[in-house]
Amino acid sequence: MQGNIHSIESFGSADGPGVRFLIFLKGCPMRCAYCHNPDTWAGKGGELRGADELLDQAERYRSYWGPEGGITVSGGEALCQLDFVLELFRKAHARGINTCLDTSLAPFTREPAWLQKFDQLMDDCDLVMADIKHIDPAEHLALTGRGNENILDCLRYLAQREQPLWIRHVLVPGVTDVDDYLRRTRDFIAGLGDAVKRVEVLPYHTLGVFKWEELGIPYRLEGVEPPTPERTARAQQILRGELEI
Repeated sequence: MQGNIHSIESFGSADGPGVRFLIFLKGCPMRCAYCHNPDTWAGKGGELRGADELLDQAERYRSYWGPEGGITVSGGEALCQLDFVLELFRKAHARGINTCLDTSLAPFTREPAWLQKFDQLMDDCDLVMADIKHIDPAEHLALTGRGNENILDCLRYLAQREQPLWIRHVLVPGVTDVDDYLRRTRDFIAGLGDAVKRVEVLPYHTLGVFKWEELGIPYRLEGVEPPTPERTARAQQILRGELEI
């Protein structure tokens, strides 16, 4: 089996614990207004590579990982290539490699055949880094082109499995940086219990706008400025339950 690979980074420090070997897959069902990798949306056009080949490459950097490092698979949306990630993680665990899945959870479904494979994947997944794009269903649809009902359902499902979770939330002024939405997001995260090991607020940025221009796609957040460090820190406190609003 081969995966459709967009790109690789040998030394990642922000996508899971420790130093990580990052594998970015092609294909994503969402169209997030702030996406900094719109070139990953299409499911075609990448490099086809097998799991063993990727793991052989990753292990060249193993001495740099430290006790917490390993591989992280991201995208695009990694779950669009569920069968490949399942094989990759199974083989990684056989080599004693720590595995992390960076995902929006958008493909999640309780359809039996898909859910069975997802459960098998989670058996070989040490950490899920999950994005909550927006807590409000209508706003999520406007922001990403898809609803969030199955995503929130997946987070509840993972919490019931006691799957270790890092929750990420992009702070966009006027879109997600709204007290009511932050409060609702906080309450939802709190309901996931001890499965949540970390909550991160990621400030919106415009570093990927040039890719939209190169692809000829109108950028929908034109004129929106990144949040100040103070707003980002405040949102972080709210989502972690350290500040009541």
